[in-house]
Amino acid sequence: MTGEVTAPDEVTLRAKLAELVQEHRDLDTAIAALTGAHDQLQLTRLKKRKLQLKDQIQKINDQLLPDIIA
Repeated sequence: MTGEVTAPDEVTLRAKLAELVQEHRDLDTAIAALTGAHDQLQLTRLKKRKLQLKDQIQKINDQLLPDIIA
């Protein structure tokens, strides 16, 4: 997306952002629960998913708050 975000797009992006942030928090809880376990494969998958979510969250934030050149 380039330029300004329209109002309907902003509502959609904010809803998606809230969903991604919640999933990111849920993964924090799941990762903390598995930290002592020996299931390294599952732990690695959860951490990878968490990083993907972080990237998606940042991308949406960038769309909602574009850089302002001073």
